[in-house]
Amino acid sequence: MTETGELRELYPPIEPHTSGFLDVGDGQRMYWEISGNPDGKPVVFLHGGPGGGTHPSLRQFFDPDAYRIILLDQRGCGRSTPHVADGADLSVNTTDKLLHDIEALREHLGIEQWMVFGGSWGSTLALAYAETFPTRVTELVLRGIFLLRRSEIDWYYNGGAGHMFPERWAKFLEPVPENERGDDLVAVYHRLLHSDDADVADRAAVAWSAWEGSTSFLIPKPEKVEENSEIRFALAFARIENHYFVNAGFIDEAQLLTKSSALHGIPGTIVQGRYDVVCPATSAWDLHNAWPESKLVIVDDAGHSAMEPGITHHLLEATDSYR
Repeated sequence: MTETGELRELYPPIEPHTSGFLDVGDGQRMYWEISGNPDGKPVVFLHGGPGGGTHPSLRQFFDPDAYRIILLDQRGCGRSTPHVADGADLSVNTTDKLLHDIEALREHLGIEQWMVFGGSWGSTLALAYAETFPTRVTELVLRGIFLLRRSEIDWYYNGGAGHMFPERWAKFLEPVPENERGDDLVAVYHRLLHSDDADVADRAAVAWSAWEGSTSFLIPKPEKVEENSEIRFALAFARIENHYFVNAGFIDEAQLLTKSSALHGIPGTIVQGRYDVVCPATSAWDLHNAWPESKLVIVDDAGHSAMEPGITHHLLEATDSYR
């Protein structure tokens, strides 16, 4: 809280002063941008999904006078090219390649070390990056922890979360043939999302993407469901996300915990919504216990989204504390 007991709000909107596309190989060009203080402390924002892309509001989690704010769109989504909706090759979209894309951008920008900020899948990627390149990370600010364990994927896509949102779960099941609704829905959706019938693929993409949009806030926001249902966004979001989950994220089970000793010496803050259905709080708790330098903040009146008021407040408190 502020001195008056009010929750903090985002910093005012700003525009990037530098942007470009970095050729990272495999025919991929990664969009990046910089806003804030050109001489400030570098921070890189890793967006969610995978496949979510960045949004201008994400620049506002950082004091623009203190930070050199770097946003990027991961392979196949946002402004990076080629876009999945335009037929991008998913075979060259893996966790290891994303990590090396981030490292290539750091080198391209001439940055020695930077703070890493990520939520949901962004927390997954931030942890994987910090465990792979620990000397390049000054601090971590993470939200809505996702450790890419099979239990987390099954909870959200194979019925667990559906018990809390039965009417929305029914919409998630609509594209799935009735005789396949007891199967692994991640695998079923993989087939639907890559159907030769464009209508089948589009319908599956919207259902997959809308499911996340409808469950990300403690109090649902219809505009988020509508935003996620836009077909170009939905195709990239659903196909990339499903591609990672059907391939177990291209990492070993529980790898982010078993390799957590690499995080020792890196300070960080974990902000977690108590009622986060997308990424339940047990993952944040497990990470906190494996990473002694971390500070865990559980927000009792919040779900998953970074735009939940309490989560926004504590993320701002964290980024300000590391200025």
